[in-house]
Amino acid sequence: MKDFHSLLIEETAKTPQIELNQLTGDFIFSGRSIPKNAAKVYEPVLNWVKEYILHARQTTNLRLNMEYFNTSSSLWLAKIFKVLMRINEPDFVLIFHLYLPVNEFDEINEFDDIKDAFFPIADVLQFALPSIFIKLYGTNGAYEVVKDKLVFI
Repeated sequence: MKDFHSLLIEETAKTPQIELNQLTGDFIFSGRSIPKNAAKVYEPVLNWVKEYILHARQTTNLRLNMEYFNTSSSLWLAKIFKVLMRINEPDFVLIFHLYLPVNEFDEINEFDDIKDAFFPIADVLQFALPSIFIKLYGTNGAYEVVKDKLVFI
């Protein structure tokens, strides 16, 4: 991990801010993701995550606080999530922190609801080696967290 550094991609009007910190294991995706070329945004992130899993932290926190993302972005996010599932340590923990409007948060009651709402994530969870948790946050109009719940997968 000699030349391996954190990765920061600044937010634009069409792309999210992406912060990947190898020292803390914190990954933050926030903003909107509607790029014309999603590969240009997410391919460097995918490559970084492939390197990270070789030297992952005991706990990896992936915070997905996206106002909106298009289909091509969701496909790239699913690829990134699949790579994270390959952390090859059964004692390690991977926590997905998912932020959504409080009205949507209130509608999610069981794992099947989570699976339906977050299909790209839930579909790959069954193949994960590390322990998986999903922490849901309900946010108000100012994107402040007003409710939360933890789901063990």
